This record gives sequence, C-alpha cells and structure tokens, in this order.
Amino acid sequence: MKAVLQRVSHARVTVDNEIKGEIQQGFLILLGAEEGDSEKDADVLADKISVLRIFTDENDKMNLSLSDVNGSVLVISNFTLCADCRKGRRPNFINAAKPDYAKHLYEYFCQRIKANNIENVQTGVFGADMKVELLNDGPVTIELNSKDLIK
Repeated sequence: MKAVLQRVSHARVTVDNEIKGEIQQGFLILLGAEEGDSEKDADVLADKISVLRIFTDENDKMNLSLSDVNGSVLVISNFTLCADCRKGRRPNFINAAKPDYAKHLYEYFCQRIKANNIENVQTGVFGADMKVELLNDGPVTIELNSKDLIK
C-alpha cells in the first residue's frame, strides 16, 4: 500500500458539490492499494501514521504526533498512486488492486486509524470523482510504502 501524507491546517473533499469530509489540523492521506496488498499492509501504514511526530512543538521542532495535537484525518482513496510510468507516455494502472478488494483495504485502513485513538477520521467516497481542497502546513508531505515498513 502506498500513502501520501500531508500535514494540513484544513482539508475537505467534495463530490458533486457536496462536502463529504472536512477536517481542521491533521493529515490528508491519499491512499492507494496495490495487487498483493493485505490487511497487514494497512496495519503497518495506519500504525506508523498514527505515531509519526511531524507537528511542531513549542521549540518549532517536529516532535508531536497526531494525538498530541488532537488532530484529525481525511483519507482519500487514490488508485493513481499505483501508476507505473516507466514506459510510454500514458500511466499503466495494472498494479492497482481490483476495486472491490481495494475498497475493503481502504475501509479497513480507516478503521485501523480510528482504533489507534484518532477520534476524527473523515473519508471521501471510494471510486467517486472527488475534489480535494487543502492548506498544506509547512509544506510537509511524506510518502510511505507499506513494503518498506514490513519486517
């Protein structure tokens, strides 16, 4: 599984001009599931993201986690993270998990984030054409791949 994590001051997602998820300080997470991913991949990503210390403390050092700042999470499904652009000019999405299984992993990931004591977890609409607005704080943007985290 791949995740792009952005520290945000606020973010929201709309579908057909209707707000589906909205947060203040926290993380906007773009999440992509690949063929071969499992719940273990979702577990390691959710567990890592829940404890990452990338919010600044009183000394302006990245030293605080999401729970330390009572932050929220907005999780957006994003199969384009699984794009293979090595050949040609058009991305190949053959590595993306099939939609039904990807949706299961997406929902499981969101549940796992909640289980890690993150109270406000918002989502988009899986498979929908979504419009995402955010104010990146920093900017701080971090790429994570579960394959790099599984021991």
